[in-house]
Amino acid sequence: MMLPPASPGDSEAASSGARDMDDEDLVEELLATVNSARAFAEFRRTQRKECANLLRWLQLVLPLLEELRDSAPPLTDDAYRRLVLLARAFSAARRLLRSCHDGSKIFLVLRSHHFHNGRCLLRILAIFTLLPPRRRRPQALESEAVQGRFRSVYERMNSALDGMPYSELSISDEVMEQVELMNAQLTRSKKRADTQDIELSMDLMVILEHRDGDRNADRAILERLAKKLELQTLADLRAETMAIKKLINERNGQSGDSTKQIIELLNKFKEVAGVDEKNVLGEVSVTKSLDKCPSLMIPNDFLCPITFAIMTDPVIVASGQTYERRSIQKWLDSGERTCPKTRQPLAHLSLAPNYALKNLILQWCDKNKVELQKREPEPAAEQDEQRQHRAAGEDIPSLVEGMSSIHLDVQRKAVKKIRMLSKECPENRTLIADSGGIPALIGLLACPDKKVQENTVTSLLNLSIDESNKKQITKGGAIPLIIEILRSGSAEAQENSAATLFSLSMIDENKLLIGRLGGISPLVELLKNGSVRGKKDAATAIFNLVLNQQNKARATQAGIVPALMKIVDDDGGALNMVDEALSIFLLLSSHAACCGEIGTPPFIEKLVRLIKEGTPKNKECALSVLLELGSKNKPMLVHALRFGLHEHLSRIAKNGTSRAQRKANSLIQLARKCY
Repeated sequence: MMLPPASPGDSEAASSGARDMDDEDLVEELLATVNSARAFAEFRRTQRKECANLLRWLQLVLPLLEELRDSAPPLTDDAYRRLVLLARAFSAARRLLRSCHDGSKIFLVLRSHHFHNGRCLLRILAIFTLLPPRRRRPQALESEAVQGRFRSVYERMNSALDGMPYSELSISDEVMEQVELMNAQLTRSKKRADTQDIELSMDLMVILEHRDGDRNADRAILERLAKKLELQTLADLRAETMAIKKLINERNGQSGDSTKQIIELLNKFKEVAGVDEKNVLGEVSVTKSLDKCPSLMIPNDFLCPITFAIMTDPVIVASGQTYERRSIQKWLDSGERTCPKTRQPLAHLSLAPNYALKNLILQWCDKNKVELQKREPEPAAEQDEQRQHRAAGEDIPSLVEGMSSIHLDVQRKAVKKIRMLSKECPENRTLIADSGGIPALIGLLACPDKKVQENTVTSLLNLSIDESNKKQITKGGAIPLIIEILRSGSAEAQENSAATLFSLSMIDENKLLIGRLGGISPLVELLKNGSVRGKKDAATAIFNLVLNQQNKARATQAGIVPALMKIVDDDGGALNMVDEALSIFLLLSSHAACCGEIGTPPFIEKLVRLIKEGTPKNKECALSVLLELGSKNKPMLVHALRFGLHEHLSRIAKNGTSRAQRKANSLIQLARKCY
């Protein structure tokens, strides 16, 4: 989920009562923005220092965001408003860092050395007799200097963080102090004056103003500029050419005069480097109006983010991004489950054709006489597999009809085949749904035949990968029937019923619906007595369901606490589910009734033992649960301290993982208040 675009008055927009996204989504958006900004490791030389400072400040806010994600406190209106402002500031910072990472070096230096100090520089130049003193001010190439964009980002971050209600957010003291120190540095940065490279500024002015001067002098200055801007090699000049083409395309005919100056400078750098412009780099030219210059660059939206080639078969993934089908399919086939561009986890793996974009690409290619690259022939094995899929796909309507047959044998064969086809590819899942397969499957859930039940619920599990199918399955009344199979079906049917409920619970309203319909009690039963796979499926579903506050009480009433305690006791056994159990305990500990059942001396002692002897992940989870319990009930923390907690905290604070260190330090500070 993306933030709404910032309005001219960010503060007013953010202070309105409506919330455009959930609290958790907002925090995840902030974390994703910072993490994507961290991917920019190299920056243009003229902005390198400022970018490094900005990136460092963004990373200093990470501990604050991670604590918010882990504790998930309900956000007050003031806290939500400030986090929205911070998210917009971070988005502006990411755009600025990207510009300084891969933008045109010439464009950036002209914006950085914006001629707002033109008169002063002209006096300097007159002293050196490089230019005749003139009264006119040189034309500003842009209305906003890069330094001004940095100051704007600093001001927006400072405004968002200034007065952040840390106490309402349950933020640890050391994280609060770190963020406040960083915010003080931001305040000083806002007041800092521009520190420009005077020699670079003068060289730029000489080249831009010197039309008919000494060519040898110009060449010496150009060589000096090329060295400072790192535009001396063929690779550098090729990259700069592409960056300028992108800039021209984005401007779409605006700022024509300054664009001409940028191109003139590029051509001078090429000339100094001895590059054959037409044969090696390709010519960058600009029409008189720069109006609709499609030939200058392929529109970015037409290029696959993976291959950077024009897409011939664009498809949309769950994150909303578009890729070439073969490229993204290879990505998914390699086991990846995130969006390559945004790094967001994909809620499902189906690929939807982007017909609108494909038509735009075809129109653009036809208009500009561009021949699309022919797709490489599929390997023989892939062709055979596709033929089999197509043949199977043609059978789907008859199979759907077979599931509604009055003959049990026909139903068995049809649903078994549907189960197999629904697992194989997104196209089959779409065709099954479009052929009326979901209502037919829901009708079979009540069939007394155990094998039919098993294949039916598994088919619905496969279909539920697609978001639209989740909604259709829910509206068709499948959830109570799936819960009944969870109670009384075969072992495999129970496992797959739990997995199906987890998949359907990805829709928030279904979390509450599954709880109301009695789905939590049989999940807890499966967690207690199921197979290893069944226990894991049950734990995953329960974790997602108890994100809903009402379901926490239902889970406690269903006996979730003893079941989880048994798993924690089995930390050396075959289950290997201690982290999953502790993660559910962490969610339950925010509910008063659950907290009372969890916070017993034996459980506190188990947490201390895991903090002492567990794996790094065990320690992180145990520390998180103990911090949540101890912040609400000081006697629990006192008991943990008596059981030897303090010495383990000191060790983890020095040598633990970053998350464990933060939790340990928070517990140390909390423990001081107990003495």
